[in-house]
Amino acid sequence: MTAAVVPWRDTKRPLWPLALVVPALPFAALLLGAATGSTWAWWLTPIVILGVIPVIDLLVGDDHANPPEEVVPALQASRYYRWITYLFLPAQYAALVMTCAIWVRGPGVGGAAGLVLTAGLVNGIAINTAHELGHKRESLERWLSKIALAPTGYGHFFVEHNRGHHVRVATPEDPASSRLGESFWRFWPRTVKGSLVSAWRLETSRHRLRGRSPWSPRNDILNAWVMTALLFAALTVAFGPGVLTFLVLQAVVGFTVLEAVNYLEHYGLLRQRNAAGRYEKVDPRHSWNSDRLTTNVFLFQLQRHSDHHANPLRRYQTLRSFDVSPQLPAGYATMLVLALIPPLWRRVMDPRVLAHYNGDPTLANRLQR
Repeated sequence: MTAAVVPWRDTKRPLWPLALVVPALPFAALLLGAATGSTWAWWLTPIVILGVIPVIDLLVGDDHANPPEEVVPALQASRYYRWITYLFLPAQYAALVMTCAIWVRGPGVGGAAGLVLTAGLVNGIAINTAHELGHKRESLERWLSKIALAPTGYGHFFVEHNRGHHVRVATPEDPASSRLGESFWRFWPRTVKGSLVSAWRLETSRHRLRGRSPWSPRNDILNAWVMTALLFAALTVAFGPGVLTFLVLQAVVGFTVLEAVNYLEHYGLLRQRNAAGRYEKVDPRHSWNSDRLTTNVFLFQLQRHSDHHANPLRRYQTLRSFDVSPQLPAGYATMLVLALIPPLWRRVMDPRVLAHYNGDPTLANRLQR
């Protein structure tokens, strides 16, 4: 008797909307503050993201399942998955407006610090939504990507990530690839400045090759920055000039979250040069991965980073796990906290980099002293 073939189904399908919990957390904090009368309720979002989620991640464990290639076209075409990313944006902006309103009321020093972290974490994680949308060919999704980037003022990421990082990843020439022995705090100024300079060079070169001035509305950096300027101006009109301090502080927190994720994604990994002197093609060995189910759901499977670099147009629901990819010991939420503490980070990660290269540090992307 021939066994019946069971059709494959996405067991994570009902879980993907959980990604919208992140922009919903500030509203949970608002309700908690109203119920308790304490401004310390504004620490709820950082506590959940940086404390509770890592614990859940550990308890739930890994999911190594990959979708069969024959179902990938249908998965890619499904509007269900796209709408989840689209819905993140109105929730993100609603949270930003609400936190601005709380800021100008004066939540106290402790509440203000929690409020900055709250908005910064939401908008920093929104950069991941922008990342998912910005890789797609559809014009709508590319514009939505810039809208998601506007609250952090990091619109140049749209250019640098797609046309800079994906070309130079895991090489010393990439400002977003961290080096073995480089602390996050040393990496941060290098990547912030380097990514901005690289993005501007890439975009101005694109316009000059077409015989036109880069000072144009068609400049993807300038039109993204205009969105930020208009957003901040509108919020200043609505809530007064005092809100600008909040907007700047939360933006710094937001893009620092992005750069912390960049830091851990390729730490110490290096593409070797071939006989022609060129860097080898990007493959699954050049990104740190994690199959932790919880953080993959919250981050649209960003942690399956190797497949993303090999196939940037693949949508999050179709990304695969590879056995040859180097694996992080925990999900991104845990590793982000670890990255902020250099001695702990190096104790955990440096041996893993060396093991990946069979003990030969000369094969790694190393910090040059």
